[in-house]
Amino acid sequence: MSLNRDLFLAGKNISLRPLTVKDVEGNYRYWLNDAEVVQFNSHGRFPMTEAKLLSFVNSLQSTDTTLVLAVIDNATGGHIGNISLQSISWVDRNAEIAFLLGEKSYQGKGVMAEAGALLIGHAFNTLNLHRIHCGTSSENIGMQKLARKLGMSQEGIRKEAIFNNGQYFDIIEYGIIKNTN
Repeated sequence: MSLNRDLFLAGKNISLRPLTVKDVEGNYRYWLNDAEVVQFNSHGRFPMTEAKLLSFVNSLQSTDTTLVLAVIDNATGGHIGNISLQSISWVDRNAEIAFLLGEKSYQGKGVMAEAGALLIGHAFNTLNLHRIHCGTSSENIGMQKLARKLGMSQEGIRKEAIFNNGQYFDIIEYGIIKNTN
């Protein structure tokens, strides 16, 4: 398969490209209402409609503090998830990284590790950010492993900071600083 011209960052197995209105027409709109896909994040608390998702995707065109990219399987060209830099602070030179693997058949195959490495490299080497961080539920073992695989260190714990399925859970904070050596 030849790669399309919309690709932004290319990896071995996956590539990243900007989200488009066409993505809303695909499976993306269903991921955010799938309890299994959103079990550890803040999505899924309110129903996601096509109109709300379309508004979100359109809003990305006019922001310089959020970069959301579609994760594309190079073999099939399919949109399998998203990855983003959120709350980008150009003064403090940091941002939060977030992951959404929508297509469950790709779980455990390293695609988000590859996507994360691509985006962190872009953040440090092109955007000149100094620090990338993320937080995840103490119950989300997969995300904790992913953060460590990406070279992040545990920085702290926010006690009982997320309410999910009738109980409070801690949020474990991870971060990585650009290596300047």
